Amino acid sequence: MPRLNLIASDQASGNQQAAPIESPDHFDGNGKTNQPQSQQLEPMTGVTSNQIELDLEAVNQQLAEASPTKIVEWAAETFGDGLVMSSSFGIQSAVMLHLVTTVVPDIPVIWVDTGYLPVKTYRFAQELIERLNLNVKVYQSAMSPARMEALYDRLWEKQDVESLNRYDQIRKVEPMQRALRELNATGWLAGLRKQQTDHRKTMGWVNKQGEQHKILPILNWHSRDIYQYLTAHDLPYHPMFDEGYTTVGDWHSSRPLSFDDQDERDTRFHGLKQECGIHLPETPGEAASLDSSSL
Repeated sequence: MPRLNLIASDQASGNQQAAPIESPDHFDGNGKTNQPQSQQLEPMTGVTSNQIELDLEAVNQQLAEASPTKIVEWAAETFGDGLVMSSSFGIQSAVMLHLVTTVVPDIPVIWVDTGYLPVKTYRFAQELIERLNLNVKVYQSAMSPARMEALYDRLWEKQDVESLNRYDQIRKVEPMQRALRELNATGWLAGLRKQQTDHRKTMGWVNKQGEQHKILPILNWHSRDIYQYLTAHDLPYHPMFDEGYTTVGDWHSSRPLSFDDQDERDTRFHGLKQECGIHLPETPGEAASLDSSSL
């Protein structure tokens, strides 16, 4: 049975073309189909969760030619019970949810519910939870939307980066960091792609963020690759895609793509920034230097 667990907190908180996809094992994320790989990826074994240390340069070289499925398998062998994944249940979320749970069916799926998601996102999430039998862990801010608005007003209406950053810290970043701690996560699978933002262009297959290693199996995929995977596996995309949305987050900070947009991320955060902060470094200065739409 699908599991949808709401985690309460008692803490207040301040155009590359792709060939047709035959199966995840046959698709390398670089627009090429492969025969099933005989390559043996080497996991980190025989260590407890808080002892895992990786040579990121060597690991990224090792994974460079691996298919997304092989990368997920490597992550499962390396991090064991410390492996989690996150999902926003956004436009293309079905891809990673299907890809990962095909390998690790019971993996904890962290969903940060801001309380401001579109109605269609909640319904889409429920559809995927039931269809893929997901083990979802819902995390929310300890500060209710009503309390936040009473103390800080409607932060998204202030049209400045500082206000948006405060909003994201309260509603997204703190709940995600708490989820990772409470689930004892050492490995974190996410569906980030280089095509999405300037910061993500700099990332490797495996990256260290805070106390966790973040693993990005579809890092090199393009929009066409995503579409082909959805089609090959008869997976749904978010219903707001048909309304012109190429990316969707909170209802007040997302809009359909227009002819004037130079990048699909221009439709988020009023065009003032590219990242909400969940996938940025934890050091404030370092994060601030990356969290800009002018990069």
